[in-house]
This record gives sequence, structure tokens and C-alpha cells, in this order.
Amino acid sequence: MSAEVVVEVDGHIATITLNRPERLNTLTDTLVEQLVAAIEAAHHDDDVWVVVLRAEGTRAFCAGRDLAEVAEHDASDSAIADSLPMRGVRRNLFEAVVECAKPVVAAIFGYTLGGGAELALACDIRIAADDLAFGFPEVKRGFGANFASVMLPRMIPVGTANDLLFTGRTITAAEALDLHLVNRVVPADQLANTTTEYAAGLVANAPLTLRRCKAMGTKTQGMPIAAALRLDAAPNPYLSQDRKEGVAAFLEKRTPRWSAR
Repeated sequence: MSAEVVVEVDGHIATITLNRPERLNTLTDTLVEQLVAAIEAAHHDDDVWVVVLRAEGTRAFCAGRDLAEVAEHDASDSAIADSLPMRGVRRNLFEAVVECAKPVVAAIFGYTLGGGAELALACDIRIAADDLAFGFPEVKRGFGANFASVMLPRMIPVGTANDLLFTGRTITAAEALDLHLVNRVVPADQLANTTTEYAAGLVANAPLTLRRCKAMGTKTQGMPIAAALRLDAAPNPYLSQDRKEGVAAFLEKRTPRWSAR
């Protein structure tokens, strides 16, 4: 049986791939467990500076929860893993992505729905193919959209977030771009190359500064400005060897040689 998540680390980039194209990369208990493990490994791996999240196939990045597995759980009267938001012994997938110290870039396409759309929201950057179908149909199936109901109103106007959540409607790549839910839209056949080039561009920057920007942006959400400015979210690039290297490289007119120290 092939792995439901495939991981490759190359050039300081960890590429994590959802690998259930025959089931539209829907989220099973196994896939979620493997995906959390991959994200946690990237979080702790000093050789990883950027994470790319992608999916196999041409029809869907992730069409949400695998409802066939949910039906099996229902038939056996066993609770599904996400039945109680942020509870239980399992690490929550979306929380793991948000709290990953490294920038996470999602390459999304086709059906990106429900839990798949929430997975995309958890990432820091979303590059979309022009065939994107993005939405939160939980209201049509009786699920809670717990993560989306918290994140969407922080990202777009509350009324617009409510519209998406209350109606469960699917939006196109163009509308997602207009709402700033994705950073960029490209033709589907250019998605892989565009994402790779974007991630390579991030890796060319100071890795500790990338981590610092993500940590500060994440941890200061909702804090008063005065308190946020005084938060010293690790790591501290100001005291790093990379900061000295960046200055030296500028003065010597050369490309910096980052060490993440």
C-alpha cells in the first residue's frame, strides 16, 4: 500500500504531498496522522527552511473529509477524529500547520473544499491554479467548519466570511484572489513550477528572519500594538550569525551564505 503522504527534502525545501488522487486526496485518519507527522518533522528539522504542501492528481488538492470513512465510523458508533474541535489525543492538523516554525506554501488546484480548504487556510502562502473550486460545504453535510469559522473572519470581512460559511457555496480562483484568500493565480500547467520557484525565492532569504516574521505574525494576533512590539518571539535574528553575514554580503556585494544560526 502506498503512503498517503509523501515527503521529499531538497535544497532546504520540504515538499509534502497528499497522495490519494483516486479519492480526490480526501482526509482519512491515516492521511491526517501522516500529514501531522510530516509537518512536525519539518518543524524540527534544522535543514528545512521552507515547506511546500501539494497534492497528486489533476482534479483536487483536497476535497475535504473522506465521507466513506466517516460513514464507517458512524456505522460502528466510533467517534471521528475531528468530532470534538481541538480535543482528544491527536494533534490537530490545522494547528500543526499554523504552528510550524517554517513558512508553509500551499499549491492548490481543482476541488479544494471543506477540510481541504481549511488546510489551505492554515498555510502562510496560497498559490492557486486557475481551475480552483474553493469552498466550505460543511453546512450541507452537518459538519462544524471549526477552523474556517475562526480563521475566515480574521482574513476577510466578517460578512463575506459568513456568506461563504452559511451558504457553503464554491468560489472560483478569480473570486478567491479578489478576496485575498489566495496570493496568486496561475494556469494549472504552471502551478508546480511557479510554486517551486516561489519556495526557492524564500530559501534565498535569511531563514531565521523568515521564522521570526512567521512567529511574530502568528503570536501577536489580537494583541495590542504596544504588547505585540515587546513580544520577543523566537528566534531572534538580530543576534544571529546570519545577520552579520547579511551585512557583510551587502558590503562585499555578494550573495549571502546563510547558515540558520
